[in-house]
Amino acid sequence: MNDKKHSKNKRLLSVAPMMDWTDRHCRVFHRHISQHTWLYTEMVTTGALVYGDVERHLRFNDEEHPVALQLGGSDPADLATSARLGEKWGYDEINLNCGCPSERVQKGAFGACLMAEPQLVADCVKAMRDAVSIDVTVKHRIGIDQTESYDFVRDFVGTVAEAGCRTFIVHARNAILKGLSPKENREVPPLKYEFAYQLKRDFPDFEIIINGGIKTEAEIDLHLQHLDGVMLGREAYHNPFVMAGFDQRYYGDTRAPKSREDVLEAMIPYIQAQLARHGAQGLKINSITRHMLGLMTGLPGARAFRQVLSDSKKLSLGDPALLREAAARLRIAA
Repeated sequence: MNDKKHSKNKRLLSVAPMMDWTDRHCRVFHRHISQHTWLYTEMVTTGALVYGDVERHLRFNDEEHPVALQLGGSDPADLATSARLGEKWGYDEINLNCGCPSERVQKGAFGACLMAEPQLVADCVKAMRDAVSIDVTVKHRIGIDQTESYDFVRDFVGTVAEAGCRTFIVHARNAILKGLSPKENREVPPLKYEFAYQLKRDFPDFEIIINGGIKTEAEIDLHLQHLDGVMLGREAYHNPFVMAGFDQRYYGDTRAPKSREDVLEAMIPYIQAQLARHGAQGLKINSITRHMLGLMTGLPGARAFRQVLSDSKKLSLGDPALLREAAARLRIAA
């Protein structure tokens, strides 16, 4: 068993599940920047696991630990089956998506629209908890559509907690189910961090983690004065080196963080192994390198670095040494 599973305050910091972004290659990349930050998969629907290719959806790399599987679904039996598969494949946590506002998710009767049915969510959580021994957590919004009352999210958490859930990841915005795109739903509804703080005051024994618009260590420090953990979303993807000091600052790790170039070097053997495993007609190198475009964010020459990693001719060669070339271009441009 991976010893990181037992680290104190294990979900103190985490990277949000993000569709099309936090796949297994992205998570390995993030793991080379922070050893302790908790990582989440993209949402995997129960249908994909009950009726689809389980290995394709659940395969991950051992170095990703600690890593959580986020599930999308609303049928307790299917969620129990999917959670059981997640535990079997070695995930450290099962998380239920009650926050995604996309219409595609609504048609599947899960995501943020589930907040209108807290008893169903409780039934889902109970079914999963009965099926697995690892943690079952819930990620949710603070309201849906025009519901502005704190009482709504308090009652939702209270009802779901009756099924035994003790960890709630709160994206501190409403989800607007009609009229806003998923992207707009991450930006337009106002952030109400105080709602998450109040949840912690009302449920002091629960693990309450906040998500939404958080970018800096100063902001993280502020939230940790009130809450048990902080989840970063887009900032961790677009500016991943923001996590470079997390292990030392928040987890007491005495090892020096890797430099940006150390991270690039660490990814080369991983890319080589993945390409060898899948063959020339399988995995394309840009399916890994695309997650690395933001590594040099904020540095002079960052644009030149991105240009090399985005060059279709260079990518077509499938040579991981491309990472070294990109780093060299950065130094020249700087």
